[in-house]
Amino acid sequence: MQIAIASGKGGTGKTTIATNLAYFWQKQMKKKIVLLDCDVEEPNCHLFLKPTWHSSQKATAKIPSINLEQCTYCGKCSDLCQFGAISCLKDNVLVFPELCHSCGGCTLVCPTKAIIEVEKELGEIKIGAQDNLQIIHGYLKIGEPMSPPLIRKVKEQATQEDLIIVDCPPGTSCPVIEALKGSDFVLLITEPTPFGLHDLKLAVEVVRDLKIPFAVGINRSTLGNSALKDYCARENIPIILEIPHERNIAIAYSEGELLLKKFPQYEKNFAPLWSYIQEVISSCKN
Repeated sequence: MQIAIASGKGGTGKTTIATNLAYFWQKQMKKKIVLLDCDVEEPNCHLFLKPTWHSSQKATAKIPSINLEQCTYCGKCSDLCQFGAISCLKDNVLVFPELCHSCGGCTLVCPTKAIIEVEKELGEIKIGAQDNLQIIHGYLKIGEPMSPPLIRKVKEQATQEDLIIVDCPPGTSCPVIEALKGSDFVLLITEPTPFGLHDLKLAVEVVRDLKIPFAVGINRSTLGNSALKDYCARENIPIILEIPHERNIAIAYSEGELLLKKFPQYEKNFAPLWSYIQEVISSCKN
């Protein structure tokens, strides 16, 4: 089972919910739980869970390299590429690695086999654990413009037998789509502010287009007005988690402390989630 924690904007408390949910479930269950930190531009789940790192590896992707002696400049590779990563000129072929999505299509269409694939470094993947919880995160190489290939590499580290929690990047762009792929359920974290509501609407459109069952969790739920809850009621979106706006929670966060470890009384907020998510996933499969 793969459960994604996402948000339309940054700063809503997505990582707070993801780390505390992973911590709570690993206490309650005998299942192996894996937390994937797919916010690879700035992974920070480890700051709260403080895992012991067991391994580290470089992540790479394949990009095209042109043998100009074999190339006939037919242009089939540049015609195929929808991302502009290859440009075929009269007497040269230009490759733009930062635009390449590593699909391998150019090597397949080249009639003279003038294109081979070489490795390009994307970043680093680290694997660690805290008690029964495994933490895997990716760290994108500085200057590397595209994070989806690294997000794919991070997700490949988990197996289908695991209960997987994915801490997605913020927003609704390509990295988020890549992180959401394969998820059985999405918990959208938001806050009761105008910006939170605006970006939640965008996130709702994304998960509906992807046809993934979802619900909403509200962080700082006692802040602001009722506009957020009114929207969820109109759209028939269930709200399954609320975390109040309290100073002690903010202090714990600023000190890198897990909310549920420092204040176990908030476990009651997380307790109903597992049975609800299981029920929703089962109903969708039936």
